[in-house]
Parts: sequence; C-alpha cells; structure tokens
Amino acid sequence: MSSGYTCLRCLKYSLLGPLGRRGSRKNTTLQRWITTSYKPSAVPIHSTRQSTEPLKGRAASSLGYQGQYAKNEPVEIPTPGGLASTPIPELEGRPLLQSNNLFHSFSNSPSPEIRRRAAFMKQNAYCPHPNHHQTRLPSAPNDPEARKVSGSASLPPAHVKFECPDCGIPVSCSEEHWADDYESHLEICDTLREINEDDHDLRSGRFFPEFEYPGPQIEEALVNMTNWDTYLYSREFRAINEARSMRQATRLLTYPMTIGSILHELSPYNIRRGGRLTVEGLKSLSALRYTLHPPRSGAGLDIKGLRPNPPPVRIFILGARAESSLPREVWVQLTHIFPRATIHLIFIGPESMANRDSEFPLPEQTPGNPFGAIVEARISHQIKISTFVEYYHTLHSAGLFYPYDPYFDCFMLYHPGLGHPASSHEWEETLPQLLETKVPIICTGYTEWDMQRDRKWVEEKVGGEYDLLMEPGENRFRSLRWDLNDLDPSDISCGNWGVWAFRGKRYETTRKDVE
Repeated sequence: MSSGYTCLRCLKYSLLGPLGRRGSRKNTTLQRWITTSYKPSAVPIHSTRQSTEPLKGRAASSLGYQGQYAKNEPVEIPTPGGLASTPIPELEGRPLLQSNNLFHSFSNSPSPEIRRRAAFMKQNAYCPHPNHHQTRLPSAPNDPEARKVSGSASLPPAHVKFECPDCGIPVSCSEEHWADDYESHLEICDTLREINEDDHDLRSGRFFPEFEYPGPQIEEALVNMTNWDTYLYSREFRAINEARSMRQATRLLTYPMTIGSILHELSPYNIRRGGRLTVEGLKSLSALRYTLHPPRSGAGLDIKGLRPNPPPVRIFILGARAESSLPREVWVQLTHIFPRATIHLIFIGPESMANRDSEFPLPEQTPGNPFGAIVEARISHQIKISTFVEYYHTLHSAGLFYPYDPYFDCFMLYHPGLGHPASSHEWEETLPQLLETKVPIICTGYTEWDMQRDRKWVEEKVGGEYDLLMEPGENRFRSLRWDLNDLDPSDISCGNWGVWAFRGKRYETTRKDVE
C-alpha cells in the first residue's frame, strides 16, 4: 500500500461497529467496497491524504468544536495489482480530532454516526439497575439481568437515558440509579471509556499507518508466532508505538492470524504442559502443516523445472458474516506466512453476502454453478476466495465439496454461537455432518462463557463422538480492542477472545489373534 493514504476498506470495516453476536448482539452487516465500482453516497467517512496546505486555527469559542478542520482534497482508494486507483470526489470540511481530544459523550459527539448510535441505545437498551424487572432471561452468570430478582425488583423496565460522565456512554435510566449502582458500573467503566475513544479515533480523520500491510518476505526470515508483538516485528510491520493503534490493527488481523497461528509449524500451541494441544490435535494439525509447509521441489521457470502442484488447502469458514467482508489485503496475510502453499477460502452462510448485492450482485444459479457461488480468483496467485449464500448442510448433502482430505481441509467457525438458544437450532443438522468429515474444526468465542457454552452444547449433542484437538482457552491472537453491544451497554466483548478445536472421532481397529 502507498504510505500517502489509508485503505478505505480497512477504515470502513472498523467504522461499522462490532460483529453481530448470534442471538444476543445486534446483527450488524458490514460492507466491503469492491474496487471495480464505487458508491460515494454510501461511504460515511474517508481517510484523506496528508495535506500540504496549512490547517485552520483552533476555534476560539469554548462552546464550538475545539479541534482542527481538514481541507477539502481528493482521496484515492488503493486497489489490487492490475486495477487503477479510483478517485473520490472532494469532501466537505470536517473536524479533525486530535489524540488528546478523543473523549466525547455519545450524545454530544462531533460524529453524527455516533450520535445516531446513542439515540439507538437510548431507544433499545434497558437500565441494568437491580430494582427493575427483568426484560429477558440471563444468558450468563455475570449478566446484569441475573441481579434482577423477582422479589426485590419493584420498578418496570426503563431505557437508558443517563450518560456516565466518566465513559460518556448511556448506561442508566437516571443519575440516581447510576450513582446507586456505581460500584457495579465501575468494573467496566474504564473499558467503556476506551471503547468511546477508539470509536472517535476511527472518525478523527487521521492517517492510519496501522492499516498498511507488508508484502512477502524471504523464507529465511522466520515468523515468530509467540504473540502480537513478535509477529508484527518479525513480519516487518511498521512500528506501532501506541496501544490505541495496536487495538485498531488487531481488530482486523485477528481473523487470519487466529487460524494461521494454529496451522503454522511454529505455532505457539503444542503438546507440552500448558500448550493446550492434545495428542489427537497434533495428529490432525501435523497433516495440515505438512501440506502448508511442503519441501522444496526444485521447480523452475523452464521446461525442466515443471513440477506437479498439489491442490490448494481448503479452509471452510462456516456461518460467515462480517469476516467475509474483510478487506482482501487482510486475508492475503495468510499467504505470507505460508509462502509455498496455495489457499482456498470458502465462506458459507446465509449472511455471507447480506447487504452487498449492489456492490457484488449474486450470480444466477446455472447447471455449472448450481448454488450461485461467487469466486474471487484474481486476488493473488496463492489465494482464492469463494462465497456461498447457503447453509452448509445443504451443500454437504449435495456432495459439493466431497471428498474431504485431512491433509487439505479444515473448518473455521468464528463466534458460531453453537450453544446460544437463538442460534443452536441452526447447527443441529450441520454438526453431525462436520464430524463425518474427520477434519479439524476450529471454533472461537467472544468470551470464556460463550466458548464454554459452545463446548457444552457439542458434548450434549454428540457425546463421545468427537475428539478434542485443542483445549478451550484464551486466543493469543485475539482482538485487543473491546466491542460494545448497543442493545446492552454493560455487555462488552472482543473478537476471537477464546479458541478451541475438535474433530469427528476416529476409530482404530485392532486384530486379535485367535488362539
């Protein structure tokens, strides 16, 4: 990427709020801008080039906006190789928030989008004070709704209206209830303020160097997968010296790096004590690692260097939602840590193309393309992306991806909500089919409770018909940025907080000698 501007797709993805949690979180569908067409009216904000013209001075009035105003200038969107940059029309002058002026209450935010978000919260979120009646069944032991006991609650449910002066987010119906329940709110107040400042930072209009991604590097330069710091350093990312910039960068990179850190031969997960990998997990992952890290074959550019190429490693991403809208430059990072392998990402789910028909219309279903798959094959010579707007059990029953090979196939489920009451019925038919394939199934969760609930549901449904490949625990490459549930301001989570893996049970037959 050029250093003169920020990738609009990275910024657009970060601006549109957290991923929709199945059944409990607002289902926010994110959009990805395809470089072959451009819709300027649908873009709420753009990242501008560094202007050489002097900026206007600070506003003198204490009642006006205290900050700087960016000059109007054209902006360009970086595009993949072979496509020309698309110019963007001139923008209206907008405030440029400084790093020391990012905290604003949601209702009085300089950003109209955040003000609309505050209005939505005040119309839909309920006060968590225990004196109110319950509005729903508690979904976790630490759910604020669990404190609302029927005997002690005497007030009807009330929407949040009062914004905490410390975090700037509407959290209570009145100042009295906020002060009375302040001790409980104090547990997440600092995190809510961090979310507030991160949201305003994305709309500050500054240049985002953390959204610049390095290209390929020599194979002799090994990638250190211990944690975020060692990975970014060994992959030669631009130095990130601020915690806020690190949070913005990891929010996108957590998706390719979660699966990459597990499949890589230098993975931080192992069978040693505390490494969380089981013996069965080592067997399954060793097969995939053998394919992703093949030995040198002596291939060359001349006729004598022709060698047969293995098929690509297929990664099936089921229940795909916003991860299918990620900028393709983010997914290309997978190919840089597996330089000798080819990868085929397959997004499957009814929401994998929601709200994206105008930018990428769904093709017609034909005998050659019976499920209307969208194939993006020109992203890179090492990666191809296919999208199916359909449930996996329908595709599996049709035998579309048969046969499955443990050396070339893997399933990835980002926040699937397997055990959530609102979405578990969608997985009842899919789970037995996944176990039939005998290939690794990797799952993530928003929180430890969410992850353990998914595992418990799998245990109840299939019992001993699965092998645990990796024990549930915190993901080393989780998103460092916290997200806020607009329907419940006291519910905070982060993307891919935990990760675990399982597989359909394999039975080994032994022959007993007859005496």
